[in-house]
Amino acid sequence: MASSGYNTPDSQLEGILPIHPTAVRRPHYVNVQSDNTLYDDEYITSKFYNRGASVSIADGQFTVVPKAEEYQFRTKRTVGKTGLMMIGIGGNNGTTLCATILANRHNITWHTKEGLQQPNYIGSLLRASTVSIGTDANGKEVHVPISDILPMVHPNDLVLGGWDISSVSLEKAMERAQVLDYDLQRQVAPHVALLGKPLPSIYYPDFIAANQEARADNLIPGSDKQAHLDHIRADIRKFKQDNDLDRVVVFWTANTERYSDIIPGVNDTADNLLNAIKNSHEEVSPSTLFAVAAILENQPFVNGAPQNTFVPGAIELAERHKSFIGGDDLKSGQTKLKSVLAEFLVNAGIKPLSIASYNHLGNNDGRNLSAERQFKSKEISKSSVVDDMVNANRLLFKAPEVGDKGVPVGKGEHPDHIVVIKYVPAVGDSKRAIDEYYSEIFCGGRSTINIFNECEDSLLATPLILDLTILTELLTRVEYRKPGQEQDFAPLYSVLSLLSYMLKAPLVKPGTDVVNSLNRQRNALESFLKACVGLESNSDLLLETRLW
Repeated sequence: MASSGYNTPDSQLEGILPIHPTAVRRPHYVNVQSDNTLYDDEYITSKFYNRGASVSIADGQFTVVPKAEEYQFRTKRTVGKTGLMMIGIGGNNGTTLCATILANRHNITWHTKEGLQQPNYIGSLLRASTVSIGTDANGKEVHVPISDILPMVHPNDLVLGGWDISSVSLEKAMERAQVLDYDLQRQVAPHVALLGKPLPSIYYPDFIAANQEARADNLIPGSDKQAHLDHIRADIRKFKQDNDLDRVVVFWTANTERYSDIIPGVNDTADNLLNAIKNSHEEVSPSTLFAVAAILENQPFVNGAPQNTFVPGAIELAERHKSFIGGDDLKSGQTKLKSVLAEFLVNAGIKPLSIASYNHLGNNDGRNLSAERQFKSKEISKSSVVDDMVNANRLLFKAPEVGDKGVPVGKGEHPDHIVVIKYVPAVGDSKRAIDEYYSEIFCGGRSTINIFNECEDSLLATPLILDLTILTELLTRVEYRKPGQEQDFAPLYSVLSLLSYMLKAPLVKPGTDVVNSLNRQRNALESFLKACVGLESNSDLLLETRLW
């Protein structure tokens, strides 16, 4: 009998509504018939030309020389059984993601005042947005979900687990978060309860706000950081073994930490960092310890918070072990809008003079950020989100004034420019933001754009965690080589900068420029996925429509 939506279904077959298009299983992926693409039982192997240009400048003259480098990509076709271990699984993001996956897995329908609702993966770049793969016989563009380009983990198949400093059971933590509708919470709670309680986590009071101490009742004992590292490594191994997993993605979605000081001889190299852990040095943060544990277990680690988890020693350690890392800070709401509008203004030839923001941060994340040192991490991650877009026009514009925490900057043309992030407990999971873009438009004219937005913070963040997990798993199966060289296929570089679209302060290969432009980040990811199946990137030129 079909579920009415008032009872918890036992399986997908009991759902009263058909599975949402973003959650359906599509066994067939894009099949490219080309001399550049080879499919066999184990791999998809493709040939790709990375096209660019070298530029030299002499006496104001730009000389451009086009170039093209050939690469081969090889993607393992079999998607391994994948686990997601979240640090902070008992928080708003962790419980919301667990409930979302379980609601989709069991096709649970629920009632709100708007009527009958069904689970879905709307908000996921991979599941709910599409990419053009060419034109049909009538010249019409054909689009497919991004998740259909290459074999990827289906979200419903993720095995869930993780750590939290709070011992509250996950179904009670979901209730505490107050994110999901009551009728959904009621029905999904028995499934969430089966995940059990979070594993004990690490708590170093110096790294998070003092107001979090009351929650810290589920801790790995002692203060020996080497023992803590060994404990976390054992947790990862046990989770992998108990669930017969091929891959575990370890994901930090816990409280924002203060920034770690970079100290020569402590965390500046891999060996120094490992020695600092052995000596329980005070500047080794919990997130860095989790990252090191994942790296040593050869499992990918993604940092969803703004602190500098990846100190130089952690990056070098990942390089040494050819492990994968990605971060930092989920790009969920106001920052994404800020980067889009800044890019629009610059691309339209409009000169941004200042960007002012005022944030009301709710829930426990906002409470933690009410502490000055934890706020500083968020301030740093927000401070450069428009730099590369403005720098692209640096011959014409100077950078706009950007500031944080009520500190006045830009004393010249727009002295009132400030950015304030403030904790307001009454808004719960809702995040409210006001943005002002003050610009020069033409012949000294001025324009101001004011935007007010309100969003459910965790409902924006959880699809990012999902996409980052799925993409990270995929990228562990992609290898490359340059033809003509006597080398076998090699894994991608340890820092997964292709994850940048979902991240506020993207971690990139040391010495390379950060790209914050949302369009460029999306195009890079799309082009890479297409390259893995031997397709050229999108051509918006539409040349056939411009000619006779």
